[in-house]
Amino acid sequence: MTRNAAPPARRSRLGEALPASFFNRETEIVSRELLGAVLTCRTPDGLASGRIVETEAYLGEHDPACHAAGAGLTERTRWLYGAPGTAYVYFIYGMHWCFNAVTREHGHPSAVLVRALEPIDGVALMRRRRTKARSDRDLTSGPGKLCAALGIGPQHNGLTLQRPPLLITRGKPYGDDEVVTAPRIGVSKAADWPLRWFVRESEFVSVRRTRG
Repeated sequence: MTRNAAPPARRSRLGEALPASFFNRETEIVSRELLGAVLTCRTPDGLASGRIVETEAYLGEHDPACHAAGAGLTERTRWLYGAPGTAYVYFIYGMHWCFNAVTREHGHPSAVLVRALEPIDGVALMRRRRTKARSDRDLTSGPGKLCAALGIGPQHNGLTLQRPPLLITRGKPYGDDEVVTAPRIGVSKAADWPLRWFVRESEFVSVRRTRG
């Protein structure tokens, strides 16, 4: 089985993994429907997980804010062009890792950036990893923070999300009245595109503003 091969969704004590078919849809739909799902990372230090409460969609080569725009397929973006339900993990600002779930068919470079989590399992482990966090609310309230808290890094780039060590499982769905749609954060191009979704009442959302 290749690194990208996605096994059928299965149940475990961690819950039912979202199948590759969940991710093989329009990126905007996947981004919205990932709210409430649970992201889990198992490392030698232990297991940590959180409920997804904020996401952003990056749509492909036509999206100026997407890594595929301009450069296209490169060594850095190879997993962005991978199979639906693949992890795309990249380094920014020389200090942070960011986790994305690849969407749509193989060869279409689109993904959902997970921006914030509500901690569930392994909170003590998250605190040890994020010693500068001012509170538990600060452990996972940002894409770089949540990767540090869960132990997500370059070793997870290109892995399937249907089995450990990196897994996204079904969780608590949120109704439309519980969700806010807003422009993406921290992008200079297509900054007004409404491609960010977050849970209205969650204290773990990274940024609450609804305008770019």
